[in-house]
Amino acid sequence: MTNCLFCKIAKKVIPSDIVYEDDHVLAFSDINPQAPQHKLIIPKKHIASLNELTSEDTLLVGQVIQTAKQLATQLGMSEGYRLVSNCGSLAGQSVFHLHFHLLGGRALHWPPG
Repeated sequence: MTNCLFCKIAKKVIPSDIVYEDDHVLAFSDINPQAPQHKLIIPKKHIASLNELTSEDTLLVGQVIQTAKQLATQLGMSEGYRLVSNCGSLAGQSVFHLHFHLLGGRALHWPPG
């Protein structure tokens, strides 16, 4: 996807504060943090949203979740964090590249909004 913000970040066309990268997953700091720790974790493969996932993406999504767990531990959030993926504009998705928000560093309340 040539005009996708997160694809451009993954390809390093747009700079970001990268906190983790491997061949398939990238994590970086959110530019508008909603908690003391707020990272975005994306697959490098362009997938517009959860609704676009196929069975072929199962391992990739598992890698994203394992990355979230690893980052939560590294960032001192292992006692509590939230992993969120908004799906569709009604849920607040504004960048249509599958991504997960890793939030923590403070008490998180429910319902979130």
